[in-house]
Amino acid sequence: MSVNLSAFGGVGWQFFDNNGIPLTGGLIYTYAASTTTPQATYTTSVGNIAHANPIVLDSTGRVPGGEIWVTVGLAYKFVLQTSANTLIATYDNITNGSIIVIGDFTGTGSQTIFVLSATPTSLNTTNVYINGVYQNKNTYSLASSTITFTQAPPVNSIIEVSFS
Repeated sequence: MSVNLSAFGGVGWQFFDNNGIPLTGGLIYTYAASTTTPQATYTTSVGNIAHANPIVLDSTGRVPGGEIWVTVGLAYKFVLQTSANTLIATYDNITNGSIIVIGDFTGTGSQTIFVLSATPTSLNTTNVYINGVYQNKNTYSLASSTITFTQAPPVNSIIEVSFS
């Protein structure tokens, strides 16, 4: 079996609740894409030690051990919840295929609309990061090759848009 770093939560990610507070004790459930059938993720690049399902985040909202590895060729659904099982978000059809960067911008503090170098294939496979922090899909919208943020990214922030 071959594994790759997950496009969701891969290395060193920190998760937050909807108020921006680290998701202490948060839960990440991992399923086969579009199902509720549990699907294993792994703690190392060898793929020999499975994470618990759900993965319980530490006191800083990070994955214990810092990494999520997924099986090559499989698609996943990740469900992120608080420690009290309140749903924060669901990310479906996440694969570990090639990641293509289609936007690399610097925030101005006032600009909300950016033109991407390509049209993403799906909102579900598009990932947006500001200063390395994953952005929840309700903070932006996609229309063809344009991304529009609900709030302008901060001045000098690094904005990266990618899809797999």
